[in-house]
Amino acid sequence: MRLELQQITKQFPGVLANDRISISVDKGQVLGLLGENGAGKTTLMNILSGLYRPDSGKILIDGKERAFRDPAQAIDAGIGMVHQHFMLVPVFDVTESVVLGNEPTKGPLGSFDRATARAQVAELSKKHGLHVDPDAKIESLPVGVRQRVEILKALYRKSDILVLDEPSAVLTPQETEELFDIIRGLAKGGTSVIFITHKLNEVIAVADKITVLRRGAVAGETTPAKATASILAEMMVGREVQLTVSRSKSHAAEPILEVKGLNVLNDAGALAVNDASFEVRSGEILAVAGVQGNGQTELVEALTGLRLIDSGSVILEQKPLSAGSPREIATAGVAHIPEDRNRDGMVKGMTVAENYILNTYHLPPYSKRGVLDRKAIATATEKAVKDFDVRTPSIHTDIASLSGGNQQKVIVAREFSRNVRLVIAAQPTRGLDVGSIEYIHKRIVEQRDAGAAVLIVSTELDEVLALGDRVAVMYEGRIVGILDAKDATRERVGLLMGGITK
Repeated sequence: MRLELQQITKQFPGVLANDRISISVDKGQVLGLLGENGAGKTTLMNILSGLYRPDSGKILIDGKERAFRDPAQAIDAGIGMVHQHFMLVPVFDVTESVVLGNEPTKGPLGSFDRATARAQVAELSKKHGLHVDPDAKIESLPVGVRQRVEILKALYRKSDILVLDEPSAVLTPQETEELFDIIRGLAKGGTSVIFITHKLNEVIAVADKITVLRRGAVAGETTPAKATASILAEMMVGREVQLTVSRSKSHAAEPILEVKGLNVLNDAGALAVNDASFEVRSGEILAVAGVQGNGQTELVEALTGLRLIDSGSVILEQKPLSAGSPREIATAGVAHIPEDRNRDGMVKGMTVAENYILNTYHLPPYSKRGVLDRKAIATATEKAVKDFDVRTPSIHTDIASLSGGNQQKVIVAREFSRNVRLVIAAQPTRGLDVGSIEYIHKRIVEQRDAGAAVLIVSTELDEVLALGDRVAVMYEGRIVGILDAKDATRERVGLLMGGITK
């Protein structure tokens, strides 16, 4: 066996992140490591890559026990890590990026031997079918090609155990398929690949065997030949899960939200949303697709008062929205599930109950003549915790001590507790297990069926296609297409995500 992790245990204050986890991968094999955020995948890989030391357990490579004090030792042992967020210098070219820290040198002064480095990178690229121009600037490359550069970095350091952490998170469907071909090619050449994901269909498509983690422990092992998405989902959650969204046909009525010629700047002062125009009608879900970083964040922030509008108009039920005033927008009947829960969705240091009433603490029944009604707050929060399966010791627990998924559930419960006309949900199920996703999707559809207009922004194409009555696609700040659900195929939406409109 090329790599074995035996009985790995790692505990942090109050959290057992890894509970006697054992996994293995053979030479030329692709291991799919499946689990939701908080399942223990990242901690386990941080141990393998030398960032953490396990409390107990063993790492064996070719049967020999190894212990890594730091990432350099793991790299020397042949372990390469490709992180979800790339670690590349934009102004470098591909050759410089790949050899950085391990540059070939020449001459008595040890100057950088660019010709040798370029030849080595070109040879590696050709050998593994990565098709990367060694002279291209990183900043000019599409996201999918940047990921290939990260893979080249690992291969250049002679890594033959390659860990890919959520590798499809920033890719279009077409780029994901190309990545799968690359993974298969690497495995065929003898590289052992650990493919970390929470996407059921992807792990079935690319893995030779699958290990499922749940709450820090191994929940089960199987192979794609024996597994289905439903079986894997049940392993992840511990019960049967409905993976498809049950919903009736949309009965869209009058426009609730009208966006016309919207331009929004990013933090650097550059145009992030470029002349965006669309509407969301009562009784429908408009789902916005796109690779992360194409203006979706700035669009949502502008619509919810968190970012000023440069030009254009936003109309809610025939009245202009008050730019830059989140409270006025919330009071006007807008629910907001923010993309970044830590920054915009909750207040750490406050309890679950206090976070649950952040939008409405000044209103009845939670406040009477300026005094908080603790009993009313507790009653409502206890019900929400039960309804949304928030796993917390108490409603009086600091929200910061909850897992990311449970923090997100508190936010979703809070936003859906009011009578709203417009729901704006950015990554509404990020960090949730498939069981909670099933429940949140159901509640989103209920909002639509109750007559609300729903705008969902998601980088998860499966979520977009499952929920959208219409699908809008953003690319480089522009709305490059709006499709009816019947026309929104994976292939067509994927091409639009890559900027291909013909």
